[in-house]
Amino acid sequence: MTIINQILEIKTEQGINIHNITPQIQDVINSTSIQNGQVLVFSRHTTTALAINENEERLLEDIKVFLRKLAPESDKYLHNDLHLRIVPEDEPMNAHSHLMAMMLSTSEVIPIVDGKLALGTWQSILFFELDGPRQRTVFVQISGE
Repeated sequence: MTIINQILEIKTEQGINIHNITPQIQDVINSTSIQNGQVLVFSRHTTTALAINENEERLLEDIKVFLRKLAPESDKYLHNDLHLRIVPEDEPMNAHSHLMAMMLSTSEVIPIVDGKLALGTWQSILFFELDGPRQRTVFVQISGE
């Protein structure tokens, strides 16, 4: 069995933004000889997440509204008491972003069949930035034959 590791870089924008990374993941698969196996996609940050869902503009806006209702930025959070913690000078008050990330997932595993992601018709791999703007990385591990 072959195992290939790669890092994707994603430059994000202010606030919550959702990126369809399906094409980049398929490009990584295409760069290998693996035809059947699986790909692990792993978010490497505590204020980002991954999900498989439909990449439809209005749904993505609904998701953002839903996440903001779950963890409103304006609520009081102990994590935001920056004066009580040792933090860098540019540390943001981002407890809400950590809480949103916990409601999603840090990883997804997708089968590879005949060199292609075995996603359903409307499924896409979505990367969630919950505390942008930032430069982010996603770890991709492909294993198979």
